[in-house]
Amino acid sequence: MTNPTTGPDRARFNRVVWQSRRGMLELDLVLEPFVKNQYSRLDAPMQTLYNRLLTCQDQELFNWFLKKEPASDAELAKMVEMILDYKKSAMSI
Repeated sequence: MTNPTTGPDRARFNRVVWQSRRGMLELDLVLEPFVKNQYSRLDAPMQTLYNRLLTCQDQELFNWFLKKEPASDAELAKMVEMILDYKKSAMSI
């Protein structure tokens, strides 16, 4: 998905944005800015990984993003760190 501004790419992008909205405000504050500003810049394998992250339970995500426990899957742990790095850099602007 290189340019999510029109057609089927836009519909897919909107679906990912919607799936990034979770049942916890803390997760919304981390995931929504990342997906809206970075998702379309990710290559296909990283977009797939982000989508896999979205299949995880909210409580797992909450624990990972608050660093209460690491993700047991190394790829998911990498995505969590990428999202946290983005959040940190976006806050310092």
